Amino acid sequence: MNIKQSKISHSIYDSPKFIIWIFLILFSGCATVGPDYVPPEKKVPEEFNAQLEAVKIEPPKPEKEQDSAPPIPVKKITQEMLGDWWNTLEDPLLSELVERAIKGNLDLRLAQSRVREERARRGIAAADRFPTINASASTARQQTSGETGTGQATNLHSTGFDASWEIDLFGGIERSVESAKASVEAREEELNDTLVTLVAEAALNYVEIRTFQARLTAAEKNLRSQEETLQIVNDRLESGLTTTLTLEQANYNFENTKSEIPTLKTGIEQGKNGLAVLLGKFPGSLKNDLENYTPVPILPIEVAIGVPADLLRRRPDIRRTERELAAQTARVGVATADLYPKLTLFGSVGLESLSAASLFTGPAAAFSIGPKITWNVFDAGRIRQNIKIEDEKQEQSLIQYELSILTAVKDVENAVIDYALEQVRRKSLIKSVEAATRAVDLSRELYTTGLSDFLGVLEAERSLFQFQDQLALSEGSVVSNLIRLYKSLGGGWKPLMADTLDEAPRY
Repeated sequence: MNIKQSKISHSIYDSPKFIIWIFLILFSGCATVGPDYVPPEKKVPEEFNAQLEAVKIEPPKPEKEQDSAPPIPVKKITQEMLGDWWNTLEDPLLSELVERAIKGNLDLRLAQSRVREERARRGIAAADRFPTINASASTARQQTSGETGTGQATNLHSTGFDASWEIDLFGGIERSVESAKASVEAREEELNDTLVTLVAEAALNYVEIRTFQARLTAAEKNLRSQEETLQIVNDRLESGLTTTLTLEQANYNFENTKSEIPTLKTGIEQGKNGLAVLLGKFPGSLKNDLENYTPVPILPIEVAIGVPADLLRRRPDIRRTERELAAQTARVGVATADLYPKLTLFGSVGLESLSAASLFTGPAAAFSIGPKITWNVFDAGRIRQNIKIEDEKQEQSLIQYELSILTAVKDVENAVIDYALEQVRRKSLIKSVEAATRAVDLSRELYTTGLSDFLGVLEAERSLFQFQDQLALSEGSVVSNLIRLYKSLGGGWKPLMADTLDEAPRY
C-alpha cells in the first residue's frame, strides 16, 4: 500500500501539468480586495475671514499736507520664509537658540526615533512578500519500546532547508505594505509637527524672557524716579512744607513698585529654565546667554498670509492625519483579505541517515514540495466584525482629518486678528506712556512749587508705571502673535528634515 501511494505521489509531482499549475499561480494576476485609497475632498474657504486689511492701522499723518498718505509696508510670508521664519525677526541670539534647540531637543529626538521604528515596521511588512527559508541540522539517538517496537537503539542524523511562501492571491500582504508605508509618512509628518511646535515654543520662551526683562527695566526706572520723589517729599517735610501723610503716600507708592521686581526676576529665571529644557540642557545653563537685556524686534504692521488651501500643503498635522487615513484605508483591505483562501507553497530538501558516515550519500537525500490552501469557513462572524471595526476606524480617521483642517483655519484666523489688533493696542499704549511721562514731570513741578497737592504726583507716577508695564507686555504680545501666526501657517520645517534620518531598507 505504501509503495503504491509513493508511486502515485511521484507521478503527480513529476507531471508537467503540476509545474505549469505552480507557475500559473505565481504569475497570474492577483486580486487586491478592500477599498482603494482616494484622497478626501479638500473643503476649505477660498480666503481667510480675518484679513489684516479689515483692521488696518492708519499711518501717522505727515507734518505737511500731501496728496496721499504713504502706504503701509506689507510683509509677504513666502514658503521659503516659513522654512526658517525665526531669521526674519533679525535677532542673532534667537536664531542661535532655535538652531541649538533643533539639535538638542529630546522631544525631537524621540520623534526621530519613532520615524526609524516605523520604517523598520515597514521593512517587516515588505518582507512578507518573499519566501521564508530555514536551515536545520540535528542528530539524535532514540530507542523504541520493547513492548511496542523492536527495542533497539538507533541514531538519526538529518540536515536540510525548509521553505514556505504565501502567495498574495487577494492582496492582503500588499495592503499591509501599503498601510505600513503610509504609517511611515504619518510619523515623518509627526516629526515635522514636533519641529514646528519646538521652534515656536523656543521663540515664544525667548520673547517671554525679553518681555519680563523689559518690564523689569521699566520697573527699576520707575523705582528710581519714585525714590527721587520720596526724597523730595522728605525734604519738604523737614522744611515744614508738607505733612507726614504725604510722606507715607510717597513711601507706599515706592514700596509697591519695589515689590514687583522680585516677581519679574522670578519670571525671567523660570523662562530661562524652560528655554534650557527645550534646548536639551539643564536649568541654569542659559544664565550667561540671556544676561544682557535686548528689546524685542520691531515688526511690520501688516503681513500677507496667502490662502487657506496653502494650509493643506504646509501644515504637518493636516498632512499627518491624511496619511493616517490612507494607512487605515489599507488596513480595511488587510482585514477583508481574511475572508478569502490563503495559498502557501511549502517545500523542504535535506539529508537523512541512520549513520553519520552515509549522511552525504545519494540515498540519504529527501525532499517534499507542494501547495497548501487554508480557508476559514466558519468563525461565527469574527472576520466580518473585524472588517466593521476597521471601517469605523477609517471613518474616525476621516473625521480627524476634517477636524484638523477646521482647527488649522481657526488657528490662522485667531493669529491674524490677534496680531493686527495688538498692533492697535500697542499704538495707543505708546501714546499713553508719552502722556503719562509728561504728566509726571508736570505734576512734580507743580507740587514742588506749591501749586498742586501730592495726589497729582502720586496718580501720575502710578499711571506711568502701569502704562509702561502694559506697553512692554503688548510689545512682547505683538511678536508672540506673529510667532503663533507663523506656527499656524505650518512654518518651521523643511521637506528634507525627515530624510536626514537613517533609512530602513525599502522593498
